[in-house]
Amino acid sequence: MNALASKTPAPSAEPHAPWWKFPLVWMVIAGPAIVVVAGFATLWLAIRTPDPVVSEDYYRQGIEINKTLADKKLLPAQTGRNHAATPSDDVPLPKR
Repeated sequence: MNALASKTPAPSAEPHAPWWKFPLVWMVIAGPAIVVVAGFATLWLAIRTPDPVVSEDYYRQGIEINKTLADKKLLPAQTGRNHAATPSDDVPLPKR
């Protein structure tokens, strides 16, 4: 008998199972499949609910908002905020 023939394993009498019967294969396929489904769900949401368009006169509306805020009684708070940001060299001396 040949030395190589005695060291080779005997062929398995059991036939190999098809690839879909291994759970590890389904775990590997499940990750990308979930990502594809989530991508289609996101696409569906994006198409179904479009973003609102910014109005054409957004600049004028912003100026109007600033005017209404200036008319309110927020001026002392704005003055205090601006005073806190002023460098100490520019602060006037207190009147006595």
